[in-house]
Amino acid sequence: MPDTAGLPARRAALQVLDAVLRRGETMDIALPRAASRLRPADAALARAIAGETLRWLPDLDALIDSATRQILADDAKVRTVLRLMLAQALRLDTPPHAVVSTGLELLAGGPRRLAHGVFSTLTKREARLPELPSLPDPVADRWDLQWPDRIDAIRQGLVDLPPLDIMLRDPTGEAEWAERLGAVSLGCGRLRLPRGRAVGELDGFDDGAWWVQDFAATLPAGLLGKGDGRRVLDLCAAPGGKSLQLAAAGWDVTALDISKRRLERLRENLSRTGLGARIVTADALKWQPDGTFDAILLDAPCSATGTCRRHPDVLHRFLPSRLDELTALQQALAERAVDWLKPGGTLVYAVCSLEREEGEDRAIALAADTRLQSDPLRPDELPENLAPTSQGWLRTDPGLMAGAGGMDGFFAARFTRL
Repeated sequence: MPDTAGLPARRAALQVLDAVLRRGETMDIALPRAASRLRPADAALARAIAGETLRWLPDLDALIDSATRQILADDAKVRTVLRLMLAQALRLDTPPHAVVSTGLELLAGGPRRLAHGVFSTLTKREARLPELPSLPDPVADRWDLQWPDRIDAIRQGLVDLPPLDIMLRDPTGEAEWAERLGAVSLGCGRLRLPRGRAVGELDGFDDGAWWVQDFAATLPAGLLGKGDGRRVLDLCAAPGGKSLQLAAAGWDVTALDISKRRLERLRENLSRTGLGARIVTADALKWQPDGTFDAILLDAPCSATGTCRRHPDVLHRFLPSRLDELTALQQALAERAVDWLKPGGTLVYAVCSLEREEGEDRAIALAADTRLQSDPLRPDELPENLAPTSQGWLRTDPGLMAGAGGMDGFFAARFTRL
């Protein structure tokens, strides 16, 4: 018997949620496996359902708990299916009959009557989600302490799916490309496009005129300025957007990362754009360069909590217990980077994290290194809507530009080698 229409996409979304919530996998790893046999449209639907479920998970759970006599276990399959059903109805405007027919099929041999009853009860109540998504308790507890003045703005930045940001190979063509693509100019070769357009079908993709890169992710490389043929090391380079930026800005780029698989995207983009970089697959804690560099960009491995608007799964996978391990790695990488800098060379340390331990605290530790001198950022180095912190650092979060599509959370600080 053939599957109910739309069931394969829902089944894939269920598998993704199980991988994220039970095994701690990322959506980017779980989805290709779960959707490997799906048509592109169904794979996109599976991503949308899983993503919206994770974005609103605490609030979906609150609705479910309000309609059951006994609280369902967090890992009960019926709870997970109800989460998917409600996310479709309340966030994706899926007709109730499609939600019910596909949702109950996921519970073959299970408590279908319970799921149908809970969904029907909430539908009759005209249940709604709150205006802002609630954060998981461990995340909310941390950010309430770390960002008390920004927590609601960050939540506002999580409401909607992010737009598509691209970076031009030649920033001087920004106005022309904005008109050709129907995009909004964000300055210095950065453009923002509406969601829902296939990247590979957009004008200029095949010609290598641009690559996909979140607005906030473009900022750290921009702090190094023009290369004029000088040597730069992009440390922890994959998937490679910053290497492309540096190459386009005239730097002689060495791109290093431990992941051969993730560097493949950089190879593809270098070939497509015609830009050049030496790619090195190695462990930065063991690798030795053949000389020193004029500049090093260290976009260090981190919790990636700053990417939560684009990757809501990180909110449910983040373990504060890992911070000590991550900050130790970040410090070790930074110390090696300092060794490889020429006197007068520039180090930019960056993380896509909203955790102070990985950002501000690391900058304080680097400023205490007697081989380095802080090089505070100037207001004219940043886009109009951003300003350096009082310490001369860069700090962004998903609440900035929330009305215009938002941005990822990033931290960056700059230093000069003495």
